[in-house]
Amino acid sequence: MLSKLPYKWLVATAFVFGLFMEILDMTVLNTALPALGRHFEAGTGTLQWLLTGYMVSMAVFIPVSGWVSDRFGSKRTFLFALAVFTAASAWGGAAGSLGELIAARVVQGVGGGLLTPVGTAMLFRAFPPDERARASAVLSIPTTVAPAFGPVLGGWMVDNVSWRWIFFLKVPIGVLGFVFTAVALREERADHPGRFDVAGFLTGGAALALLLYGLDGGAREGWGEVTVLVPLGVGLALAAAFAAIELARAEPMIDLRLLKDRLFRTGNMLMLPASGALMGALFVVPLLLQYHMGVDATGSGLVTMFQALGMVALLPLAGRMYPTVGPRRMLVSGFALIAVSQAALLLVGPGTGLWAVRLPLFAMGAGMALTVVSLQAATFATIAPSAIARASSVLSTTRQVAAAVGVAVVATLLASRTDSRVGALGPGAEAAVRQEALFAAYHDVFLLTAAVAVLGLLIALRVRDADADADAGMRPAPAADAADAGKPEAAGSERPA
Repeated sequence: MLSKLPYKWLVATAFVFGLFMEILDMTVLNTALPALGRHFEAGTGTLQWLLTGYMVSMAVFIPVSGWVSDRFGSKRTFLFALAVFTAASAWGGAAGSLGELIAARVVQGVGGGLLTPVGTAMLFRAFPPDERARASAVLSIPTTVAPAFGPVLGGWMVDNVSWRWIFFLKVPIGVLGFVFTAVALREERADHPGRFDVAGFLTGGAALALLLYGLDGGAREGWGEVTVLVPLGVGLALAAAFAAIELARAEPMIDLRLLKDRLFRTGNMLMLPASGALMGALFVVPLLLQYHMGVDATGSGLVTMFQALGMVALLPLAGRMYPTVGPRRMLVSGFALIAVSQAALLLVGPGTGLWAVRLPLFAMGAGMALTVVSLQAATFATIAPSAIARASSVLSTTRQVAAAVGVAVVATLLASRTDSRVGALGPGAEAAVRQEALFAAYHDVFLLTAAVAVLGLLIALRVRDADADADAGMRPAPAADAADAGKPEAAGSERPA
């Protein structure tokens, strides 16, 4: 039966398995974070490593995915990624401590870092250029369904079954995807994969891990401590060494020379506030709902799904708008919507209803739809076709780094502002006054994410429609980016390439 289907649709089906599982993972976990905090008696600063550890691991392995696929074969690498992700999901569900669960998430990130880039490359080869828009339409199914229903499903499982099932539920999907890929796909391998960039891999991964560790330590121990300053300093030094190594390599892991292209450089700069502000906000909102607004996990999922609904509502319109409106106005409008949505969350207090959260989240999703469609199309407009795969790797790494840093910074700020505002009240403060102080700490976070969105708006003013007119409006965005348009890391998801 499978032999009767065109091979390109077999590749698309295999990719949908992996993509759906990966997006579902992030959306169900956000809703379950408060329950995990109660179960393991952990604070916000520790819980954020369930997201940050995963994203750091992804950011380390996304750049090497191309070389691994070329060296060992795309089918074999995709199967390995599915197996690692699925096994780590089972491990996470069985974890007996928060440390063990964080370790499982780090391993899961290895599979996730290989899964989407390798699947995208297989899809890119299977579909001819004039049919890649159809491939993107197929990929829109998991990238819209998973973010919309993941929070609700995760919340229901936490309330009615067990938090462990937010990890176990991905195991059958992964097993089915593994069996289908093993049976249906054929192996593809490059003749000359080149040498593995060991120095770039080690310096880049260590730099990111140390910087995030330093941010986390700053929130818990204070910014003047040696245990915070040393990781931050060494992380910055390694980041500089990584940049120098990659610029000197003939075959770098991350081709930083592509950033000489003005539009591509601006696109990567815009990805920082887009992904960072989104992931930071999506980390904080479930904590606010469940810890301070009396909402259970299921109700929290029903609220946070409005962000995905906003994206779903605007994505078709954004795709049609791009050729006529152009990227500059779409980006400015998108970031303006995101900034307004974050500012609107400043009105949420002890006495406000849930619509005060739902509507801003819907607006944030709508703003992300305008942002990611125009950003992903324009960023590649002036990149030569032969360099698109390398450019996708750069943008994807930027996205993951921004998401990881965004979560770390927001968790750090929330912990420090909570301690500061509640600590200033003294032990005799009334419960209502303490509640106001707790909401004020969240307001500080939303003020920061709104400011980050405004920064994105200012950077978007640098985009020139004339630059993107070269061919961005005439060709679909690279499959790597279309695949992530609906993700919470972009939308969270995004993670396009």
